[in-house]
Amino acid sequence: MLRVGLTGGIGSGKSEVSRRLAALGAAVIDADKAARDVVAPGTPGLAQVVDAFGPGVLGADGALDRPKLGEIVFGDDAARAKLNGIIHPLVHARMRDAEEQAIADGGDSAVIVHDIPLLAEGGRARSAGFDLVIVVDVPPEVQTDRLVRLRGMPARQAAARMAAQATREQRLAIADIVIDNAGTLADLGKRVQEVWDDLRVRAAGER
Repeated sequence: MLRVGLTGGIGSGKSEVSRRLAALGAAVIDADKAARDVVAPGTPGLAQVVDAFGPGVLGADGALDRPKLGEIVFGDDAARAKLNGIIHPLVHARMRDAEEQAIADGGDSAVIVHDIPLLAEGGRARSAGFDLVIVVDVPPEVQTDRLVRLRGMPARQAAARMAAQATREQRLAIADIVIDNAGTLADLGKRVQEVWDDLRVRAAGER
């Protein structure tokens, strides 16, 4: 069994790599999905968020209004720390349960990929104890172009989002494997296949 951390900056194409690894047979555990699930309507997590930040963070349908919550915590370290103190333990518990299920399903040869956007922040890669870490890498100018051109994000907002994450150098410093995604989708597909072949060998205990 091989435990892999997968990360990359916003606009790097990490989610595309995650999808391709899942299609090849990896058991992918998505931290973003887990974070959404733990604050779904009716969950204790959502109740804790409302207690901490008030009913104004709810939409008309009773679901969490993420843009409103983002306005509160973005740029406010204390508020963001409060939110993380609620969300992170719940997400970790959900991901741990998902990993146990993946091990039960895949046995000793399972390749379990934890898709975690902020893995390079705060020493999380070391504390998570992954067998290896994959970083999806693109130059900052490519990130900016994708966020502005493909997502329609204002340039100032794109810069702020990138600045709130680890630097490219910090991500590369934790990488055991780097996937360069500055090229075409065909280039990416070839590289992901190479990485997947390597992961299967490692999971089988060969070197």
